[in-house]
Amino acid sequence: MGWWKESIGIIKELDPAARSTAEVLLTYPGLKALAAHRLSHWLWERDFKLLARMHSQFWRFWTNIEIHPGAHIEAGVFIDHGAGLVVGETAIVEKGVMLYHGVTLGGTGKDVGKRHPTIRQGALISAHSQVIGPIEVGPGAKVGAAAVVVSDVPADVTVVGVPAKVVRVHGKKDEITIHEIEESREYYVQKLEEAREASRHSSGL
Repeated sequence: MGWWKESIGIIKELDPAARSTAEVLLTYPGLKALAAHRLSHWLWERDFKLLARMHSQFWRFWTNIEIHPGAHIEAGVFIDHGAGLVVGETAIVEKGVMLYHGVTLGGTGKDVGKRHPTIRQGALISAHSQVIGPIEVGPGAKVGAAAVVVSDVPADVTVVGVPAKVVRVHGKKDEITIHEIEESREYYVQKLEEAREASRHSSGL
């Protein structure tokens, strides 16, 4: 399946307001931003870095969606509305993902290398959510509106709040499983922070 067919198809599948292919092509800024990103990313991968950034900034002006040309975004991603959305340089977004307006897939400012999130297949990131750092949102996971996510989100769970906590597992409120998942997430966040601190000390920062 071609990029255009897959990208239009996911919009028509997920958005009941999408009445026709022509409407999607002409009026959906998310689709335009993703199409433009394909060229920006192509330029970035071939080391035309400045030209890639200029191209991405031009389309940021026209769509109000900022996607760094270094980001890896698969076909079949749906950006709904999209205003104010930001995707960082090392972010990875897989097919079937739905991103709403105001979402940030950002970095912490402390990490080097892979420093932005990975959003796995079929995940949903609701409006104004902030997903920060080199973390992973698992397949089919849902992030509630305005949540701040700073640790990995397992597959098929729902997280909400600041910082984001698990409130549903497979669509159900299973208190025992939720407690176990949250304990595991807190443990790995603590270990990650300890590793980062040790790295900063060893590098003299």
